[in-house]
Amino acid sequence: MNPLLDFSGLPRFAEIRPEHVSPAIDELLAHCRSVVEQCISRPDDPTWAGFVAPMEDANEKLSRAWGQVSHLHSVMDSPELREAYNANLPKVTQYHAELGQNEGMFRKFKALRNSAAFDSLSRAQRKIVENELRDFRLGGAELPDAEKKRFMEIQQELAALSAKFEENLLDATNAFAHFVDNRDELAGIPDDVLEMAAEAAKSDNRPGWKFTLHMPSYLPVMQYADNRSLRETLYHAYVSRASEFGEARLDNTPLIAQILKLREEAAKLLGFNNYAEVSLEPKMAETPAQVLDFLNELGRRAKPYAENDMAELREFAASQLGLTDLQAWDIAYASEKLRVARYSFSDHEVKQYFPEPQVLAGMFKVVETIYGLHIRPSQAPVWHESVKFFEITDHSGQKIGEFYLDLYARPSKRGGAWMDDAVTRRRKGDSIQTPVAYLNCNDTAPIGNKPALFTHDEVITLFHEFGHGLHHLLTQVEDLSVSGINGVEWDAVELPSQFMENFCWEWDVVRHMTRHVETGKELPKDLFDRMLAAKNFQSGMQMV
Repeated sequence: MNPLLDFSGLPRFAEIRPEHVSPAIDELLAHCRSVVEQCISRPDDPTWAGFVAPMEDANEKLSRAWGQVSHLHSVMDSPELREAYNANLPKVTQYHAELGQNEGMFRKFKALRNSAAFDSLSRAQRKIVENELRDFRLGGAELPDAEKKRFMEIQQELAALSAKFEENLLDATNAFAHFVDNRDELAGIPDDVLEMAAEAAKSDNRPGWKFTLHMPSYLPVMQYADNRSLRETLYHAYVSRASEFGEARLDNTPLIAQILKLREEAAKLLGFNNYAEVSLEPKMAETPAQVLDFLNELGRRAKPYAENDMAELREFAASQLGLTDLQAWDIAYASEKLRVARYSFSDHEVKQYFPEPQVLAGMFKVVETIYGLHIRPSQAPVWHESVKFFEITDHSGQKIGEFYLDLYARPSKRGGAWMDDAVTRRRKGDSIQTPVAYLNCNDTAPIGNKPALFTHDEVITLFHEFGHGLHHLLTQVEDLSVSGINGVEWDAVELPSQFMENFCWEWDVVRHMTRHVETGKELPKDLFDRMLAAKNFQSGMQMV
């Protein structure tokens, strides 16, 4: 059986191959289109059970299968998988564009909304109907036929351009490597970073040290390398990725121009003045002017603090580091030196107290204490040997949800940190489908026999993504389209994640998730106090 067509349990990642993608997607798309036709051809009055539920069932299968393909494309990219993904992306985009313009389905939702049956629906179901009506309008369902056709073409082009943009960025990141043969050129860089760089060079059958543009390699160089030329080399390479200054085939400049042009055209077709208005339709913020006023006010208030931060940094860099012409590649380095001088600790020093096992245990303890849940390791097929899998249960042992944890950077994985849903909670007959989430970061992998070590910023990022995961996993909503993060305004979805970040600044939490990698001692309280004092260090600069 094609593993992408098996919905009986967890995704079968160990078995999924690029050649499985097209047959599975073609079969699921045919099934979805068949269900659409059956639903709109029913002569009876529209009801939830009559057309909404069957459509949710069909679309969920497509979403789960395509979601697995998209996830692998993000975390374990390969030429073969990329080819399969790009071959099927237009098909999936076409289906959703067609569905968003399907007049028969649009009429069904409008009739349900205006019927007496609407009032008998649950609050969640009513929200789904309202969201669907909005999305039909944003999908071009009310446009004349010729404009519908052009709108659909635009959606296809935008999907392809967005995928190409991400691929170019990953390929440009992976295309760069800087090798250093002389140890003297690496003064200031922590030993564990150098050990990782030496292993990277060895993997390429090269002597010395290899530095890349992936965060675990790039960021320590920018923060700690005394070699200004090395910092400048990596900085220029990083900020010019996928640009006109690199390989022409990876240049995203024309793609950005095309994306902006197509978004503008789509917005005008829908009757909006610009794409910003379209983007805000499903969000809490009401108008572009409201957003700009908010941002401008933040900028106005933060600017004096940012100017003061920069003045202090320039003075320190000139007087203490001999950097009289502070450049962009000096900022992180000089800032780290200033923080050490002012607060007597470095990121690298703090990092030694945050080994991965202790951090995870401490983070899980927070959730277990607040919500009365239990989190334990479990087994599941994974896409990479370093991926971990966990199960969440309540006090009675009832399974609440499960999640994958993919912590480490690698060349086949896109940058950043994010959470995505693998399976969404919903009621299916007399049972509840338990949710499953993907949590992804780009941290430094373990080196040698030592566990992975996290900076405090990386711990905050992990808590942030876990907050998104908890939003998805602990939902009590039983209707698919508004369960977990689904159907939530995108400017509201950050609340649970920001909430979780706060625990990284609570001593009673931090003390229990720190153990020095060498001594086993917990983080000293005076070091934590200095970290807390430095919490808003250069916050003005960071704001603007």
